[in-house]
Amino acid sequence: MEGLEKLEQVQRTIHLLHSVGISDANPDSERFLADFTFLLMQHCGELDITSKCELISKHMSKISSLFIDGALPFEAKGCSMVGNAAQLYPEPDLDPLDDAMVGMDSMMRSNSTLEDFCRSYFMFHNMEASQPRSIFSYLPILSFTESYIYQLDGFNEKLLQLPSSVPVFSKDFEDVDSKLGAKSVRMFRKDPFRPLLIVLERQGLLTERIEEELRCGEEYWALERELCSALVSNKEVNELHMEFLSVSELLVEVSDDLFDYEDDVVENNFNILRMFVKYYGPSAAPIMLAKFITEAEEKYDGLLKALDPELSMKYQKRCEEATSEGGKTYGPSLGTWHIPPVIEDEARYRAAFSQA
Repeated sequence: MEGLEKLEQVQRTIHLLHSVGISDANPDSERFLADFTFLLMQHCGELDITSKCELISKHMSKISSLFIDGALPFEAKGCSMVGNAAQLYPEPDLDPLDDAMVGMDSMMRSNSTLEDFCRSYFMFHNMEASQPRSIFSYLPILSFTESYIYQLDGFNEKLLQLPSSVPVFSKDFEDVDSKLGAKSVRMFRKDPFRPLLIVLERQGLLTERIEEELRCGEEYWALERELCSALVSNKEVNELHMEFLSVSELLVEVSDDLFDYEDDVVENNFNILRMFVKYYGPSAAPIMLAKFITEAEEKYDGLLKALDPELSMKYQKRCEEATSEGGKTYGPSLGTWHIPPVIEDEARYRAAFSQA
């Protein structure tokens, strides 16, 4: 099965290369081009695809001379062969918690969600969930990703069962019960999504939007643990604090979006100003967004005054510190708002940016 998956991936890559005019009459040459493309996709520190191509272009002539002069054999010691392609960077030994693995239970739990996903969303990509080819072309990565998230959710559920008197990530935890959720603690003590991110990056599927979605998921689990702990301790949630922090966070997010507006247009990322332009039109969008911000600021002001005076003063001081440290300003007393000029023709803007 694994061999068939690799062969299918090679064929898809060759077809993709053909679609942009990259082809060769020699099948071995085409296989080499596909393997070379795979090599460029491999994760290597912080190098992006542009840096890799620049490195190859800069040093290719010197590397070629090493083979021509006999300084390097064609199959160097230490290079493993994958199919007909040399794997120049063998996989290092990883910590078991760094390996991306899923259990059968997680796969079974995610199955109905995965089925609903295929039946509901495939149609938006001109695919039919009833066609085996559509399913099996993307089943490995879809099933793995969904199962991995369900598995992490299961670990998080185990953390919720721990005694509230012991900090979840303390070193004393394993003395309480080494069997109950020990693996869950180890997973969440590290970056829980790191193994999944590595898999997605190596498949060329990782984007900033996916990273942000996963970050929100991790934040959701942390909040869930905190709220459940508060419920167990019979400590009521302070609704005023929750409402105030919610409005404050909203203003921060709006400020971030206005600051990143041009970049988000280039990257085609979500941005509140882009959404207002889409909904209200380019002329009315800035006016409606300014009204939205004003209403949020008025609510922020009212809630800030309702806080305990000492807490209010501490929070405002923290906002000022964040601003002086380079954070974006937010809140009515920390600066004026600047709504950037609307980009009406985003496609043209992106094209001009790519040519610059």
